[in-house]
Amino acid sequence: MLTLYNTLSRKKEEFKPAKRTGVTFYACGPTVYDAQHIGNFRTYIFNDILRRALEYNGYRVKQIINITDVGHLTSDADTGEDKIQAAARKKRKTAWQIAKLFENQFKKDLKKLNIESPYRFARATDHIKEQIALIKRLEKKKYTYVIPGDGVYFDTSKLRDYGKLAPSRLKGIKPGVRIKLVKGKRNPTDFALWKFSPKGQKRDMEWQSPWGKGFPGWHVECSAMALKYLSRPTGGERSRTIDIHTGGIEHIPIHHTNEIAQSEAATGKKFVNYWLHGEHLLVNGRKMSKSLKNFYTLEDLEKKGFHPLSFRYLTLNAHYRSKLNFTWKGIESAQRGLYGLYHEAARLNFTSRSIAPSVTSQDIQIIAYKDAFYSALNDDLNTPRVLALVWGLIGDKELWAKNKLALLLDFDQILGLKLAEAITLAQPPAKVGKLVKEREKYRTNKQFVQADGLRKKIEALGYTVEDTPQGPFVWLQKI
Repeated sequence: MLTLYNTLSRKKEEFKPAKRTGVTFYACGPTVYDAQHIGNFRTYIFNDILRRALEYNGYRVKQIINITDVGHLTSDADTGEDKIQAAARKKRKTAWQIAKLFENQFKKDLKKLNIESPYRFARATDHIKEQIALIKRLEKKKYTYVIPGDGVYFDTSKLRDYGKLAPSRLKGIKPGVRIKLVKGKRNPTDFALWKFSPKGQKRDMEWQSPWGKGFPGWHVECSAMALKYLSRPTGGERSRTIDIHTGGIEHIPIHHTNEIAQSEAATGKKFVNYWLHGEHLLVNGRKMSKSLKNFYTLEDLEKKGFHPLSFRYLTLNAHYRSKLNFTWKGIESAQRGLYGLYHEAARLNFTSRSIAPSVTSQDIQIIAYKDAFYSALNDDLNTPRVLALVWGLIGDKELWAKNKLALLLDFDQILGLKLAEAITLAQPPAKVGKLVKEREKYRTNKQFVQADGLRKKIEALGYTVEDTPQGPFVWLQKI
């Protein structure tokens, strides 16, 4: 039984999709005005573990990740400059060029972290028509009003349960205190659906609409694209409730709260059944963010010699709903753990080919490990328990190497650490294999000086030789 912590109900719940075999899954994606930092990627790794867990449990998953390439202003209060437009001005490029540059970078980094591609990456700029249609629908239902010279706003006072995802945010709120009050706003929590282009300025990204030339508010894109791709047509309208929506914890009070408001006002249906949120990655106890200038990118880690999957391994050591503090010592430890796992997998592969198992079945032990794995995984994606189980499996002296390896590769469907690829990469090339054979001849003849000389040559090529009862085990020092 898969249980997930639902932010909406504030408790763990048994996961029951609307459709028995298929799951609809919307994951908030990046605003592509700069490279994503590793704090962002912690959330995308959590999304990936969730998707893999759903698939491991037998569900077909239809996942959408949005690409915010317009409309995300520098302030959550519907004020300030568009982040992409601001980046374009600083770098002397067009907003379109900036968006494409960092979208491509984001997708490359996803591959490095072995994060599976979704059913669709959906760009905000490719769905202006759908966003305008959603705003028109809200206008028809009288949820909107216009602030001349500013934009079209959603009137949150007309929705009885506005803020149900984060009710504590609304307690004692006063105009202009917790949310800067735009002149003309009826309520401090009202938010922009469509922003007008500033008079006398030509934006790189702007479109004609029934209300005037401009661009969509940040929140509209997610509702429009989620409803387009993940809701089922019923009676001519797309009104099926989406199974899962995820994002970082910072999205709860404003972005996701406003998504719920506009979606449910437009359709009259529950927008999402299960809301899941990943906690922050900290640096020296503070939230990692571009605004604080204390962030690192995946490229920063690679320049210091860290394998991208070392960061993935690091995140698996903490539950996705727990804060994780990033330090250089921590990532060093994670890399040792990752390479240790690769080493053990390669050793098991070597040993399983050398030692024939006895005829006694180990089905009971195998089932016990699989049950323990399912139990940890399905307990709200408890990856620390999963990792502990993996290392316990490696240390099990009773289980045959062949069975251990099969279980490890099975579990790696969730971990996503590319164990099978690491085993393949660890295989020595012909040049190294020849040196290993020559060294073994010297060892057999007790010519240890010559054998040690060949060992040094092998190590200079990046490989380590371990002498075992089954023969020399050759290991690639760094994957």
